[in-house]
Amino acid sequence: VQLVESGGGLVQPGGSLRLSCAASGFAFSRYVMSWYRQAPGKEREWVANIGNPGRSTNYADSVKGRFTISRDNAKNTVYLQMNTLKPEDTAVYYCNAVVGLMYWGQGTQVTVSS
Repeated sequence: VQLVESGGGLVQPGGSLRLSCAASGFAFSRYVMSWYRQAPGKEREWVANIGNPGRSTNYADSVKGRFTISRDNAKNTVYLQMNTLKPEDTAVYYCNAVVGLMYWGQGTQVTVSS
């Protein structure tokens, strides 16, 4: 199992970013995919997940209405569209899949600052 995140960067408050996570090594379309984040000095926290089939989605209260998780099973990729970003969204964002064991990507840094 391999998960590779991309799309992080520096953005001003109120801006947007789209994160991607390319997955390989397992039957992607059969598994729930999740995004987590870890801010400096804080524990890693769950952000959102997306199921399959039906593609039901769930969000942490802190991002509900601002972030959207989606997936493209043809590309084995899960996305996190982040809008109206706030400084408190600054963190390393990780893609996650539970395929027997829990797997993580290497993370992508998101910094929201003026």
